[in-house]
Amino acid sequence: MVLRSETGEVEGVTLTKSICSIWDQVWNFQARPDDLLIATYAKAGTTWTQETVDMIQQNGDVEKCRRATIAKRHPFLDLPPAKAPVPHKSLSQTMPSPRTIKTHLPVQLVPPSFWKQNCKVIYVARNAKDNLVSYYHFHRMNKALPDPGTWEEFIEKFMTGKVLWGSWYDHVKGWWKAKDKHRILYLFYEDMKENPEQEIQKILKFLEKDVNQEVLNKIVHNTSFEIMKENPMANYTREFQAIMDHSISPFMRKGAVGDWKNHFTVAQNKKFDEDYKKKMADTSLVFRTEL
Repeated sequence: MVLRSETGEVEGVTLTKSICSIWDQVWNFQARPDDLLIATYAKAGTTWTQETVDMIQQNGDVEKCRRATIAKRHPFLDLPPAKAPVPHKSLSQTMPSPRTIKTHLPVQLVPPSFWKQNCKVIYVARNAKDNLVSYYHFHRMNKALPDPGTWEEFIEKFMTGKVLWGSWYDHVKGWWKAKDKHRILYLFYEDMKENPEQEIQKILKFLEKDVNQEVLNKIVHNTSFEIMKENPMANYTREFQAIMDHSISPFMRKGAVGDWKNHFTVAQNKKFDEDYKKKMADTSLVFRTEL
């Protein structure tokens, strides 16, 4: 039986106790100049972006992209070594450059070596309501996360930022601000859904890569939700079987924009919108909650 994580805090941000216990290792992680960091709030399109980047790096070669699961291809910076498929030590020492690394950390908790080395970062943000819905279902199926409680309770936790990796509001705003100082490509989940080709072009340009139309079409096709949902190297059915129960909710559930309408009551929506307005009053960031 897997015990659900207890939580702790690092600089006021909620993290699992296991991450807190190795925080020094995370903070002192040594980035290399050619590292690429994919950063997101949890359940904002992380795996999708990882697969897209890998397809670009492999020039659209589907077989190469299936060389290993996504968790092994792009190690998770935040995970303690025992849980990580590639522990921190081997991640920093044995993984050949260029590395692509994933994180859910808010910008202020990113190891300083990434900024010192002037690394490129791709950040993806998803509208709060859909992000919340996806995160709730992820907590239900992932036994390594804290118990989400009821839907009503989870909305409260999300609004107060008492969820893993902290406040969604602080996360998206912090990274939005940081993009003016660092090499950060800030993307939106909704744009990726609406016009995947256009957003992939942005990633190509950012990574200084060039592909022909045929390869681009291949990347668009193979990173579509329908294809990825069936891809065992991307859908998390190959690993963490003891932790993730896909029968409760698949890791790749809907990948839709606007699914929040199937979850929020009128009253919950009203309360959420009022709170959202206050929390987002100090930023130029604008999200779409439907397409």
